[in-house]
Amino acid sequence: MTKRDVVIDALEFRRPAYVPWQIDPTIQCAERLKKHLGIEDLSGFLDNHFVSVSPGIHDFIRIDENRVRDHYGVTWDRSVDKDIGVPEDWPLKEPTLAGYEFPDPDDPKWYAGLADSIAAHPGRFTRFAIGFSLYERAWTLRGMENLLMDMIERPEFVNELLDAICEHNLALVRHGLELSVDCIHFGDDYGSQVGLIMGPKFWRRFIKPRLARMYAAVRDAGKYVSQHSCGKVQELFDDLVEMGLNMFNPFQPEVMDVFDCMNRYHGKLAFHGGMSIQKTLPFGSVDEVREMTTRLIAAGANGGYVFAPSHAVPGDVPPENLVAMMEVLKA
Repeated sequence: MTKRDVVIDALEFRRPAYVPWQIDPTIQCAERLKKHLGIEDLSGFLDNHFVSVSPGIHDFIRIDENRVRDHYGVTWDRSVDKDIGVPEDWPLKEPTLAGYEFPDPDDPKWYAGLADSIAAHPGRFTRFAIGFSLYERAWTLRGMENLLMDMIERPEFVNELLDAICEHNLALVRHGLELSVDCIHFGDDYGSQVGLIMGPKFWRRFIKPRLARMYAAVRDAGKYVSQHSCGKVQELFDDLVEMGLNMFNPFQPEVMDVFDCMNRYHGKLAFHGGMSIQKTLPFGSVDEVREMTTRLIAAGANGGYVFAPSHAVPGDVPPENLVAMMEVLKA
């Protein structure tokens, strides 16, 4: 049985041979862990079940030591967050698309080497990831405050912008499907720690119809759909199930009862995450990390669950806690 088989059994709510996992450290976390373990390659230690590829259209162009620009024209400050950064300048200063051009999603250079990356990891569950897939792409192009005000004052512009992003993403989806991956993963953040950033009314008005189109393109091709959104967004789970979502990530225990969600949506929606990167991993003891890892594995034993931290593991997580977590997973 391959790792891919184990993940598919979990997504199909069949009892897998064991609970699969995916651990993604940030740059700072990876460097700290390598030093602790005395190794340069973490792949054997993490022993992950997914191989994820993403089109080069999402890459960043270095401007200086702390600033990068993406191919959509957004400038990012990486002085603190070394992995992604914080937008500091965006191209749509006014509520219009006049004069703006998206990067060409059909340019073959964005997909160079992706098939080789997949082939280099045989037996894993393959995932084509589209980052900043709708709301995040819109607000990074326009500025978050501007976009939220546009939803109230200029809804026709928001519709135009989101339709353009959706069409752009559908082209990316087509190229991802050509790689014969198992899953298309959409990255977006709809929530804060206390609820939806734009509220359920505007999410259903602006986000849901376009998201449904993207999901349908994946499901019609017979592939799995995965969605990332940080924050307290569980009020959307029924909508996401209705739209055809297979797996939700990151599954944050600080803002939702992960065990209740696993029970409530078993057979309907699989979850990916559950291990706290805000409390347990950075501040818990080794024994507390072992206990929570064991509880999550037990809860996901009947399928519908992929163990993971609730986001990429930050640099403040003690390596000893990661070692304890992996020992339980591999036991």
